[in-house]
Amino acid sequence: MSPFLLTRTLPEDATDAALRADVLSGLTRHPKTLPPKWFYDAHGSELFEEITRLPEYYPTRAEREILLARAGEIASASGARTLIELGSGSSEKTRHLLDALPALHSYVPVDVSESALTGAAESLLAERPDLSVHALIADFTGGLALPGTPGPRLVAFLGGTIGNLLPEERGSFLRSVRSLLSPGDSLLLGTDLVKDQDTLVAAYDDAAGVTAAFNKNVLSVVNRELGADFPLDAFGHVAVWDPRAEWIEMRLRARRALTVKIPELDLVVPFGAGEELRTEVSAKFREEGVREELDAAGLRLDQWWTDSAGRFALSLATAVRPAASTAVRA
Repeated sequence: MSPFLLTRTLPEDATDAALRADVLSGLTRHPKTLPPKWFYDAHGSELFEEITRLPEYYPTRAEREILLARAGEIASASGARTLIELGSGSSEKTRHLLDALPALHSYVPVDVSESALTGAAESLLAERPDLSVHALIADFTGGLALPGTPGPRLVAFLGGTIGNLLPEERGSFLRSVRSLLSPGDSLLLGTDLVKDQDTLVAAYDDAAGVTAAFNKNVLSVVNRELGADFPLDAFGHVAVWDPRAEWIEMRLRARRALTVKIPELDLVVPFGAGEELRTEVSAKFREEGVREELDAAGLRLDQWWTDSAGRFALSLATAVRPAASTAVRA
């Protein structure tokens, strides 16, 4: 069996320190915010998997349709011998690419979860004993050092996750990705597209209430990890479309005035009745906007594929020149 290497680039206490910093910063500003990455403890990950199967939530199905239809073209255009996946999770979608890359030598999954990385690697190596897997426990938004693997390299950032970054964060992230690539290496990027408001809002506010439970899970994480006393039933799930920014915002709205104590931070947080806590931004994109953002980072958009309904896009961009600044960290 090919070797499986696991490299930790995050300190053991990095997750705890990051949570503390994000909660302290986000809950002492106005309006209050928490980053969406804190949805994803074990329970939150299960809820998200349930969300991907809901009739209202189209992005996962749409992206899978493109991967199944275009994997061969992606493989041919990239010529990749190394596939690097950012935020790999279970590596489930990546299997379509792995099957289509005949010259693939190495797979480098990047995730903050060690258990997700090891579980995915064991499954992949059982199916593909000739594959070399070098997993990285890392936060890809905080700068990344890649192992030495043969080129050309294809970096995959799927699922529309780039939409969770604010515009300035996206620019920094794309420049940081470009700084990892040599000329001829490629980026495969998944982006959810602008569409009618009803479809978008329904995808983030399903009739079964699964997304509402997922949204509130961030409060459960803060309660468990930091000793907070958020009463989950005192907050309602809200999903709104901002047509100016062209993004969905997920929020938690206080149903009454209350005060939350967070002992681990020695913090008391007041909420007014109706006050909202923003937990996620999910930007939606247009082809020309994606092209401009990639170009600003030194990446040339070469291929643009959508699903049959035009709801979601995968774009393949090639590293053609350095970005204006590759020193900026996302």
